[in-house]
Amino acid sequence: MSLTQGVCAALAGDRSYRRAANALGFLLCASLLGYALYAQFHLGLDPCPLCIFQRIGIAALGVIFLVAALHGPRGWGSRLYAVLIALAAAATIGVAARQIYLQHLPLDEMPSCGAPLSMMMKFLPLTAVIRKVLTGSGECGIVNWTFLGLSMAEWVLLWMLALGVTGILVNARNSR
Repeated sequence: MSLTQGVCAALAGDRSYRRAANALGFLLCASLLGYALYAQFHLGLDPCPLCIFQRIGIAALGVIFLVAALHGPRGWGSRLYAVLIALAAAATIGVAARQIYLQHLPLDEMPSCGAPLSMMMKFLPLTAVIRKVLTGSGECGIVNWTFLGLSMAEWVLLWMLALGVTGILVNARNSR
């Protein structure tokens, strides 16, 4: 069976192909996180707070894909995984979009750099940390890595869009 036939079977609701598609989603999320760690520890690119939240979103999406692959539910169970995938992907897309917005601000409009995330986690309640991080700081607007003209946040947005839509389509269909 060709790759195209396999994708069509998964989209048609075949349970074994749904499991394979979810496993592939997990592997792609794990690969994205692996590259983020490579960029941090080998290339020396320290993640900003928004980058860390994007990693959390990718990890959450990967866990959902993994559980869906291992579980292989039918009916409403698969649709529940589609909703969870949509929520994780949408949240990560929102964080990436915020960082992209900050990256495209003129220098004179960029917010000032704030305290490091570890310091904020130590002294502020979690809700205040999340609010502070999502408003962004100057370090989140700096682009220090690009591939094909796109920043890492732009790549995260594209990957989350692709994984989210595919995960929804694969899991929202009824099983045969």
